Amino acid sequence: MFDTVSTEGLIAFSQAIAIVGTGIATAWAEKVIGSAAIGAMIENEAIFGKALVLTVLPETIVIFGLVVAIVMAVL
Repeated sequence: MFDTVSTEGLIAFSQAIAIVGTGIATAWAEKVIGSAAIGAMIENEAIFGKALVLTVLPETIVIFGLVVAIVMAVL
């Protein structure tokens, strides 16, 4: 029923969904964490390092999406 062209298109579409979905989730998480970190740093400037680490942490979600997209390309 499916030929090779349409299956390759479906794989590419699935890879795009994996990357875009994780990108949107990361943007939302960084927005929430970033605003909370700024509010906490206003009250206590000593937590800058912890707030910075927590702000960067959600970026690993995009890396997971990239790994899933690469696995889809290999299989």
